[in-house]
Amino acid sequence: MDAIPSLFGISGKVAVVTGGGGVLCSAMCQALAEAGAKVAVLDLLPEAAQRVAGQITDHHQEAIGLGCDVLDLDSIDKAARFVLQAFGQVDILVNGAGGNKKQATTSADLHFFDLPRQALEQVFDLNMIGTLLPCQVFGRQMAEQGEGVIVNISSMNALRPLTRIPAYSAAKAAVSNFTQWLAVHLAQEYSPKIRVNAIAPGFFLTEQNRYLLTDPQTGEWTTRGQQIISHTPQGRLGAPEDLLSTLLWLVSPGASFVSGVVVPVDGGFSAFSGV
Repeated sequence: MDAIPSLFGISGKVAVVTGGGGVLCSAMCQALAEAGAKVAVLDLLPEAAQRVAGQITDHHQEAIGLGCDVLDLDSIDKAARFVLQAFGQVDILVNGAGGNKKQATTSADLHFFDLPRQALEQVFDLNMIGTLLPCQVFGRQMAEQGEGVIVNISSMNALRPLTRIPAYSAAKAAVSNFTQWLAVHLAQEYSPKIRVNAIAPGFFLTEQNRYLLTDPQTGEWTTRGQQIISHTPQGRLGAPEDLLSTLLWLVSPGASFVSGVVVPVDGGFSAFSGV
């Protein structure tokens, strides 16, 4: 049993987290730091990244916060150079940047036939291209090192498309497919010690979906929010902490033979038929 702690140890590893200023990914950043990793918090808003990094360093752990646009290759390259200068390597990449837009969501006032192309493209690009480009930049570093771990963030929408959010559902399905493709590609072409997996969160209340799940006037669940609760066997939305053990497992040596999988963390939603 002495080997058990070493299965999940990531002390001294360097982790990069995109979208690190958000509700879910800030918790991931803090968990990675508590597990011993040096964390580079990347976010479109530099102040959000620096706030999370500051919370980590306040606990005497190592972190830096950087502004980074995951849709701008030059911005990602700049962030990567800064991370390598600060920490010397990149062992873990968590692609957490993503989200939906109200303008790409059908409603009584906005029919599918009228969804603006620009909004659809923005949602697809943020989730899919915003995952692919960091994989190119930081994945290249892992290929040169001969090892590394990438964790993408998919969604329940990739397994079972939900109503009203066609661009987000399609984009997350693409993320899942890309995760499997990249796992095979990097292992076969560069090193079997490079692993790629994804987490598919169930329903968590974030700033991106709050308008869909809660009434801004009363704070009560919307009809959609209540439907989600009733179709989640555990009877609640997820909390950010619910994702952390799965993340730490996937990036640890204990998952060294796990690659190309999409792990649901959903309170049983994907297993429930509705009856």
